Amino acid sequence: MDMETARTFLEAATAGSFVAAAERLHVTQSTVSTRIRQLEDQLGCQLFVRNKNGAMLTAAGVRFQRHAIAMLRLWEQARQEAALPIGHRALLRIGSEAGLWNRMLNRWIPWMRRNAEDIALRCEVGLADDLLQRLRDGTLDLAVLYSPRAVPGLAVRLLLEEDLVLVRVRPAPNAGGDHYVLIDWSDEFQRSIRLRNPELLSTPLSIGVGTLGLDYVRQCGGTGHFPRSLVQPMLDQGVGEVVPEAHPFSLPIYAVHPAESDASVLEAAFEGLRAILGSDEATGNSHQGAVVQ
Repeated sequence: MDMETARTFLEAATAGSFVAAAERLHVTQSTVSTRIRQLEDQLGCQLFVRNKNGAMLTAAGVRFQRHAIAMLRLWEQARQEAALPIGHRALLRIGSEAGLWNRMLNRWIPWMRRNAEDIALRCEVGLADDLLQRLRDGTLDLAVLYSPRAVPGLAVRLLLEEDLVLVRVRPAPNAGGDHYVLIDWSDEFQRSIRLRNPELLSTPLSIGVGTLGLDYVRQCGGTGHFPRSLVQPMLDQGVGEVVPEAHPFSLPIYAVHPAESDASVLEAAFEGLRAILGSDEATGNSHQGAVVQ
């Protein structure tokens, strides 16, 4: 079995559809069908039940899935480690959503270079679903995300859970109005807004990266939901105020990694995250329930 066939099988299993798998892999549906049929011929069993609603794994497909994940991950690890820089014992490939690099991981990288010099780093920015796919494919070792979905073979660890506070900044002259800025913190946050405050969805401005949204509010005024640790320095300077809410929002942040990973490398990464979060606590940038275990 080649690696493209393994990726195709795993994508079809996750998507539940050959059509959706073809779209994600940027190939035709007939290519997906051919790869799956050839794989079934090689294994001598049926992996999917096809119907008008898509494709579901058979019992044999479920059993084969964990082996396909392991094979793909092993291949990617071997490929990466073959090119490991001299003087390094391991390579850690980490990805995150853009806002988390700006808020947390930009400080984690210097910590790792000072305290874990023998671990080479590959750092990337991406969307949550793409990062989860890469974890499953074995091309990432660790991802830091706001709201990861459950994926077979991946372990999820809560890093911290922060309060999201509603901040209001007086609008600057000719800045375009005192409106709400909707930040795409996570799917869960979007669902909560839709249930509790659906009127906020009609805002004229939505920004996908929280730090960019905060920069806008600081410059132009308006309101928005932001992590307290992110806005506390601004509030301490007297720029803006917190608007009390009957039902405050929270923002959990998670680390996701393959269930079978090099524990010594991951522990170095988590030690760095503990150090970063601990320094936040010491300087007064408090979180609700910081839990890097």
